[in-house]
Amino acid sequence: MAAKISTNDYLTAIKYRRSVYPLSDKVDVSDDRIVEIIKEVALTSPSSYNTQPGRFTVLLGAPHKKLWDMISEIATPIITQHAGEEMGKAMEGRFQIVLFWEDNTVVKKSGETHQASAHMFPQWSEHADAMAQIQIWTALELEGLGANLQHMSAIPPVEEAIRKEWNISADWSLKANMNFGAPTGDHPARPDKIPVDQTVTVFKS
Repeated sequence: MAAKISTNDYLTAIKYRRSVYPLSDKVDVSDDRIVEIIKEVALTSPSSYNTQPGRFTVLLGAPHKKLWDMISEIATPIITQHAGEEMGKAMEGRFQIVLFWEDNTVVKKSGETHQASAHMFPQWSEHADAMAQIQIWTALELEGLGANLQHMSAIPPVEEAIRKEWNISADWSLKANMNFGAPTGDHPARPDKIPVDQTVTVFKS
């Protein structure tokens, strides 16, 4: 049975997605709606062998502000040093955040269950994580929010502070954090891309 939305509608949605900076907290989307979107993706996003290694932490309101206080104290000086003051400021004050984790016990157990493919499960888990990220990202932008994907796991003290503050399992590894809120400027233009004839090869009879 055909889907209720057209392929062109889907392509329009994925073409609209951008990395959006800066963001504000003046949004019209309720917390409940944001959580609903993330839960829907968690329930439907695919994973190899349906192993479902992805875990999501959504921080709203006061917990979100607590996180950004921690980031400002621990990470912003490092980001400013290595990426410049403008990027350091861009990393401050996001409206809300979703953290993407990998449950390493699931990856390990999957390898034990499917021993012939055991060496592939870490990579397949990364694939599952990426698919969930792009789906949440696209859905949030269709809801009128702006978002960008960052990797605070590159700064280990931040991950450890998050783990301690919200009692995150030691078996989970932080893969990315998605910051989202109300866009404060024009929607970004599509970045330059390599000509598609150089990236897509077609063989047909």
